[in-house]
Amino acid sequence: MNTSQQEFTAILAKGETLTVEFKSDAKGGLPDRDLVAAVVAMANTEGGLILLGVEDDGSVTGIQSSHQDTTGLKALIANRTSPSVAISVEIIEQEGKKILNITVPKSHSIVSTTDGLVLRRRLMATGKPEAVPFYPHEFIQRQAGLGLVDPSAMPLASLSAEDLNPLERQRIREAIRRYGGDMTLLPLADEELDGTLGLVTTVEGIRRPTVAGLLLMGREEIIRQYIPAHEVAFQVLEGTDVRVNEFFRKPLLQTFEEVELLFKARVVEEEIQVGLFRVPIPNFDRRAFREGFINALVHRDYARLGAVHVRLDDNGLTISSPGGFIEGVTLQNLLVAPPRSRNPLLADIVKRIGLAERTGRGIDRIFEGMLRYGRPAPDYSMSDASSVVLLMSRADADTSFLEMILAYEERTGVPMPIDSLIIFSRLRQERRLTTTDLAGSTQKPEASTRATLEKLVEAGMIEAQDTGRGRSYMLSAKVYKKIGQKAAYVRQAGFDPIQQEQMVLAYIDKHGSIKRADVMELCGLTKDQAYNLLKKLKSSGQIVQEGSRKGAVYVLRR
Repeated sequence: MNTSQQEFTAILAKGETLTVEFKSDAKGGLPDRDLVAAVVAMANTEGGLILLGVEDDGSVTGIQSSHQDTTGLKALIANRTSPSVAISVEIIEQEGKKILNITVPKSHSIVSTTDGLVLRRRLMATGKPEAVPFYPHEFIQRQAGLGLVDPSAMPLASLSAEDLNPLERQRIREAIRRYGGDMTLLPLADEELDGTLGLVTTVEGIRRPTVAGLLLMGREEIIRQYIPAHEVAFQVLEGTDVRVNEFFRKPLLQTFEEVELLFKARVVEEEIQVGLFRVPIPNFDRRAFREGFINALVHRDYARLGAVHVRLDDNGLTISSPGGFIEGVTLQNLLVAPPRSRNPLLADIVKRIGLAERTGRGIDRIFEGMLRYGRPAPDYSMSDASSVVLLMSRADADTSFLEMILAYEERTGVPMPIDSLIIFSRLRQERRLTTTDLAGSTQKPEASTRATLEKLVEAGMIEAQDTGRGRSYMLSAKVYKKIGQKAAYVRQAGFDPIQQEQMVLAYIDKHGSIKRADVMELCGLTKDQAYNLLKKLKSSGQIVQEGSRKGAVYVLRR
């Protein structure tokens, strides 16, 4: 890799993080064993950068001559780690000193030094990172996060099927009926149901409950003993006052039902008249809550202590669960990543019961439950390596926005796709955007996003301006009229091309010359649109260009 000076300076200024470590090479140089240990800890966590020749405070002291052989260093690390870690190394000049920039990949297996030392990185309470021993009982947590094992399918060897609560089995049957689950499960006998769902498995001739089975059908005292991390907190805060603070360690279905009742008691609806029908507008969408809460229960890390928190406060509804996103899922691909779970068996059982979206696209339900009411998109930005945090804003609904969505759905006969909702929502907030701008929000390729945009143009929901790379989109005139913002449409639509040309010529006549940045500000155009307008005026012989690149200005032809 090649790290620019600007990027490197920014890394030094930010300080050490979970994925960045500073190592001093002063006072005789860093011993090889310490460098190998640092690589092992980084590989066993999230991967990242080790900057050799930098003190803990970010000051640059440089590397010893013995560490300037980058090829030899790669061989050293490969030979002293098991399985071998293939690092990348580059020497960077900073403040007149040489620094070794070592890139460590995230390992998909447990790495140790050849001496048997196994380490991982973690953040201390102060926010500073440290390397700590990686114990065998933590390996399953690591492998589950990478999607290599299913901890929820593991049998509990010291328990038998008789330790499960038959009343919870009846609750599962009732849930299948209530939520429209897999009806083929209902005629099965109790033992057949347990085996088909994976609640129980046979080990050496004895029926043993799986972790998923204990979570769904266990008695509370046994769950506390064998899965101590299982806990759910429901809190209602008004300012700094705590109105509700309930904790649950009951089986999952019972916990879900009781927390859902507490949540529903705080859902308030108003109604609007749309055509012949009255349409309810809740302060929080029930389906979005259900998907968010079920996701937290099913995908959490049950090896990590900490409760699933459901909190209602002045900001909105927050649902958090221990354990970061599973390998391959990030904030940048949350909407499009293939459905994956840290606990695949538990996730499958919940889908078959009917509690969760069977397609595995429950995240779409969460986005839809916010966006169709004109509220901000769900916010996952507070998530990190140790937890997933979902915030659903308490913002008021936009009834005009909802009416437009309903009119579109009535006209087309199908629900508005999630990509269209995202695009429509962003244009409502930011007025004018390009395909590139919007592709980041849909998390789809630009070609796919462009196809969605053109369908909305055809439907009369948005308008396009300009062509090619400079093509941008805005809400249509009828949409602005519907929401009572006719003047806003005129401001966004701007002036027609002839008016824009005359404005540019008048500006040059008054001030002697014009730059592309001036054209962008004057006419409310994007960089590419301003370029195309100036190009057209040059081609028609009305203006000429003087200078080039950033120094280019345009004057009237004499």
